Amino acid sequence: MPDSALPRPDILRLPADVINRIAAGEVVERPAAAVKELVENAIDAGARKISVILEGGGLTRLCVEDDGCGLAPEDLRLALERHATSKLKPDVTGAIDLLNIRSLGFRGEALASIAAVSRMILTSRAGEDAAELIIEAGRIDGPKPAAFTGYGATGTRVDVRDLFFATPARLKFMKGERAETLAVADAVKRLAMAHADVAFSLETDGRVAFRVAAERAHDEGRLNRLGAVLGKSFADNCIAIETEREGVRLSGFAGLPTFSRGNAQLQYLFVNGRPVKDRLMTGVVRAAYQDFLARDRHPIVALFLELDPEEVDVNVHPAKTEVRFRDAGLIRGLMIGALRHGLAGAGHRASTTVSGFALGKARPEGAPTGPLFSPVMASRWGQRPAPVADLRGGVSERGAEAFDHGLPPATRVETQVESASDAYPLGAAKAQLHETYIIAETADGIVIVDQHAAHERLVYERMKQELATRGVQKQALLIPDIVTLTEDEAARLVQHTEQLAEWGLEIEAFGRGAICVRATPSLFGEMDTAGLLQDLADDFAEYEAGLALSEKFEDVMGNMACRSSVRAGRRLNAQEMNALLREMEVTPYSGQCNHGRPTYVELKRADIERLFGRRG
Repeated sequence: MPDSALPRPDILRLPADVINRIAAGEVVERPAAAVKELVENAIDAGARKISVILEGGGLTRLCVEDDGCGLAPEDLRLALERHATSKLKPDVTGAIDLLNIRSLGFRGEALASIAAVSRMILTSRAGEDAAELIIEAGRIDGPKPAAFTGYGATGTRVDVRDLFFATPARLKFMKGERAETLAVADAVKRLAMAHADVAFSLETDGRVAFRVAAERAHDEGRLNRLGAVLGKSFADNCIAIETEREGVRLSGFAGLPTFSRGNAQLQYLFVNGRPVKDRLMTGVVRAAYQDFLARDRHPIVALFLELDPEEVDVNVHPAKTEVRFRDAGLIRGLMIGALRHGLAGAGHRASTTVSGFALGKARPEGAPTGPLFSPVMASRWGQRPAPVADLRGGVSERGAEAFDHGLPPATRVETQVESASDAYPLGAAKAQLHETYIIAETADGIVIVDQHAAHERLVYERMKQELATRGVQKQALLIPDIVTLTEDEAARLVQHTEQLAEWGLEIEAFGRGAICVRATPSLFGEMDTAGLLQDLADDFAEYEAGLALSEKFEDVMGNMACRSSVRAGRRLNAQEMNALLREMEVTPYSGQCNHGRPTYVELKRADIERLFGRRG
């Protein structure tokens, strides 16, 4: 053997305690992960009440107690062995099917991993007698008889102290107590959303941070649970989602576009009762709401997928928060279609927070309430009296023809509306305020319409219809653009050549890592083809969809709709205002503009009466 040859390494079998500490780094990387695993075990055990007690962000103490079926004394030690589980059963041939997982836990790693890096007391009762184990860094003492005064006749309590004391290096990577507490709360709330029929409580440092009672297993109960977690305003401003295709059922609730947030943290996906974080979710929601929200706004959604366990792989990661679908295209199409159908069915609904905000701003801060409030009183409180609308000033001498560029002939015919009725949800126009807002009287209140935002949505929807009817028009490039990408990025784009061609973008491979662009959508005019292709390659890699191209269409058409819409400051006559209201009533998504802002605010008669102290 040459002198320069390396010596042959000796292969050693690692001790069990080292193996468990290594596994703990994957399964319980922080207190929230430990709580998640223990709560999932409780749900698998049939628990209907689960309590979590937290001290010091879970690093000092975390305790999970349930009223599930419990463990027999002779099974306690076995439950702490790695890869020992009651949730996988062999078939008649002795084989275990890992593609047919019907429980939340199944790997048999959580208890062993937590016990390896902490001081833990495991107490359980499955029959008349309770028993407990005392574990310190994997060293087990017991089982011993114990007292167990849990929720019911059976159950389990896992009391963990000094998490990661056996791996002090891991403690250096923990965040502050508050951050760890918030992470635990998020994990508990996700599981609470997924299992509305289970009661949950979370106590942090002696204070009840979260508590919900068990709900009935139906849509109303699920919505009550989501409202308890996400806030009552979500329950008031969401639409129900319900569809099924090829054995896959999708249900849940999605927030209205006007009820959005500045980040995507409040988007939840549950697969067969399991909270998961899947990149498919981001792409689906982004695609479904792209016509309704600006890119920096994100809706709140909670969607529940139910499908054959063999159609989804949950054994992707030790933490079981990631899944892979056998037919990801089916899942994506089902979710996008259901969300868009739900948004279309919402009609003119706008967020209740919009009218609530309007009512809140209608009264000067600190001013007295009730009928005593008047312009005179307002001046005493340092407020200038609000200008009074001139009902005559809202009518111009121009006829409905001045509105010709915005309304189709069929709509212009029906413009004579003198009184509000149930036949006209948006009522009859009564005035124009500041040449920007239309005031309409409904059968049970008033509607205030932003004429520019409303007409922008009408023009945008008309452009979409025309595009769908005529197809995307292409413009051939006299000199094709050659765009250089990585080989992987170029290959992803070439795989979707036919799909891109339907959108008016003609490309072909041009050597290794290069793309030749021969035609682009004529609607775009001059454009940055290199930037668009780079964004498309990224989208295909992350979401398996070319969202960048559809969003480009949205931006261009949105800008065109904005430029050709009725401007704020333009005076409209009664016929024009009513024509706008009638077209809004028959146009999908007219309750919000292309950027997610409401196009109108509705105030019920009861709301107005509360403003004047007539109603409590």
